[in-house]
Amino acid sequence: VAVNKMDTTKWSEDRFNEIIKETSTFIKKVGYNPKAVAFVPISGWHGDNMLDESPNMGWYKGWSKETKGGVVKGKTLLDA
Repeated sequence: VAVNKMDTTKWSEDRFNEIIKETSTFIKKVGYNPKAVAFVPISGWHGDNMLDESPNMGWYKGWSKETKGGVVKGKTLLDA
């Protein structure tokens, strides 16, 4: 899940976590496991975390998701 417009929240970690929580609830309701979904904070306007790591979100340590083959990790939308 690409969480876009992070630039408009001044790169807020709290807002990103709030969106993960709300979206995870919806993902569960439709029958998916939120742990199998990558959440990536991005700014499409600035290109942050789309292809390369963003210097604007130092708090973001990357995403991880569970698969049948194990845990997969990455930092950008391209990785996901």
